[in-house]
Amino acid sequence: MTSHVNTNKAAVLHGPKDLRIETRSLPTTPPAGHVHVTVLATGLCGSDLHYYLHGRNGDFALRHPMALGHESAGIISAVGPECPAQLSVGKRVAIEAGLYCRECERCQEGRYNLCPSMRFASSAKTYPHLDGTLQSTLTWPAWGVHLLPTSVSYEVGALIEPLSVVLQGIRRCALANGERVLVTGAGAVGLLACAAAKGAGASYVVAVDIDEGRLDFAKRNSWADQTYTLAKSAPPVQGEEPAVTMGKAQRVAKEMGEALSLDSSAGAFDVVFECSGVPSCVQLAIFSTRPGGRVVLIGMGSPIQTLPIGAAALREVDILGVFRYANTYPLAMEMLQRGELKGIEKVISHRYTLEEAGEAFETLARGRGRDGRGVTKVFVVAEEGEE
Repeated sequence: MTSHVNTNKAAVLHGPKDLRIETRSLPTTPPAGHVHVTVLATGLCGSDLHYYLHGRNGDFALRHPMALGHESAGIISAVGPECPAQLSVGKRVAIEAGLYCRECERCQEGRYNLCPSMRFASSAKTYPHLDGTLQSTLTWPAWGVHLLPTSVSYEVGALIEPLSVVLQGIRRCALANGERVLVTGAGAVGLLACAAAKGAGASYVVAVDIDEGRLDFAKRNSWADQTYTLAKSAPPVQGEEPAVTMGKAQRVAKEMGEALSLDSSAGAFDVVFECSGVPSCVQLAIFSTRPGGRVVLIGMGSPIQTLPIGAAALREVDILGVFRYANTYPLAMEMLQRGELKGIEKVISHRYTLEEAGEAFETLARGRGRDGRGVTKVFVVAEEGEE
């Protein structure tokens, strides 16, 4: 069964700050094994912002025009041949943004996020680039969409993508009921980490950031039991001895423990989710973890950092990396249906239409909307009546 779609609008990046809304042709019927999804909600990510501002994200530079976006949900509008029977026109779905080979060793062992042939929506890592989801209609493999429960909104369905990165971290560290958790960095992913840690059974969650507004938001929504505001520090002095830098981080860990009335002499937390990528916060994470605890690196920061490896090794603190996610969408759906992630849509602070995608990115870049409100998460949503 198919519906007739002949044109498609997309927010296409041609270079730094050169984002154009283009109209493209779209086959009426998707290819075999594919569906058309009318995209109704898309969250903007930090990697999208890097492409928008600089035409690149780290080493991955734009080599041809590419539609941005990879955190989306919508409704199936057409179904190609050879698709599973449960996927039909009108079904609500969340879109998993990575296309992997499904044949290599990593895919076969269930770690398809590490597939060497992975093509990821709105990433210039591979060439030709795979267009992202900031489109009115997306053609996608049937195996890359997940049915949304009726209780889950399209916006929350789109949040499953960044939430999945957090759930990958929770799975990697085997977070147990009753454990104490610290989250460094209270941006959108950090806030989701607080909420997900609570949902996964953490008994005590602390969020730290330099932004008191974000910390108040985390506590107000009961995602954090306590918060701690980090002082805004000057950039590291070039040539500063590592011992000096480590001493600062160790001192902050001690001061934070005292302020929170915790025994921080050997590290107060079972697990630290590091969501900022800031080197000083990664150092703080290690010093804040108890002997035998785990540090989970979620934030993507400087690729080369100086860390207190001795402080980790001598206390058997495991440092775990997280790269995207694998097999997390079903887990996210289950947690949402059980009511373990209530209110996560509150992280969305600003909404724009596809035609306003340029302004959406400018808002994300400023960190504040025209109304003066601070940004936590910017969304591009369908105009009323487009569903």
